Amino acid sequence: MALVAMVPAAQAQETGIDKRVERLEKEMRAVQRSVFPGGAPAFFEGEIAPDNTPGARVKTSAPVIDLTARVDALEAQLQSLTGQTEQNAFQLRELEKQFTAYKTEMDKRFAAPTTGTEATPAGLTPVPVVKPPVTTPTAAATPAKKPVAKPAAAATPDAARLALVKKVEIPATGNDTKDGYDYGYRLWEAKLYPEAQAQLKQVVTKWPNSSQASFAQNLLGRAYLDEGKPSLAAVAFYNNYKDRPSGARAPHSLVYMGVALDKLGRKADACKAFREFDEVYGAKAPQDVRTDAAAAKTKAGC
Repeated sequence: MALVAMVPAAQAQETGIDKRVERLEKEMRAVQRSVFPGGAPAFFEGEIAPDNTPGARVKTSAPVIDLTARVDALEAQLQSLTGQTEQNAFQLRELEKQFTAYKTEMDKRFAAPTTGTEATPAGLTPVPVVKPPVTTPTAAATPAKKPVAKPAAAATPDAARLALVKKVEIPATGNDTKDGYDYGYRLWEAKLYPEAQAQLKQVVTKWPNSSQASFAQNLLGRAYLDEGKPSLAAVAFYNNYKDRPSGARAPHSLVYMGVALDKLGRKADACKAFREFDEVYGAKAPQDVRTDAAAAKTKAGC
């Protein structure tokens, strides 16, 4: 009689375990749907409600007890996996928000057009960029019989500047794009920064998709930086990195953008630029750029 009484109890326990296993399978499919969104409805069912079916566990044989313990462990593991998945998803969303905010802020700061104006030569013919002579206001006009002649020394600065520009040899290899960049480089090397800037701008404007454009835009930033204009330099470097991230001088521009920002006293933004260099290029960047980046980070205190 006692054996007959234990049979229904064991069957009831096994039925309860089957329900729990079925529920675990459904919850696992729900977790899969969360991890792999867009799954077919045929494989992923709707949200799983808690199993509130009344009933009490009964004592039964050792195999059933062992199976129950394994199911309990499986439920605990599933709950932990679900919690970890939700936490990872939350952290990913937060990282995406921070990255989007950073990009938006950088675009606002550097994408605005600059107010300075500079002459752009029509060709490779050297045209000096010379500031007009400064004149001082005179008193009330007084009648004079003869116009006052300008002293010959007034034209001396222009002539001296023009002479320096004429000393820079204009390359003529037949490759207009490379010749244009090389001429800008020679002007920069001669410390004729305004003339170099005008020439390099011309290269970028005429051949924006050429391989020389990355070199020219980066050197434009260097010319501004060497002339003591870190604000214009930061804009030039940022535009080169943004418009040509795969260009040969994109890593250089990102590092020197950090240098320009550091000179402007914006150390936090400079450190962001150095961190982005490490994340985007890292060991893939040339060794000389990595050396410059390490020195610049140390100087900025990043």
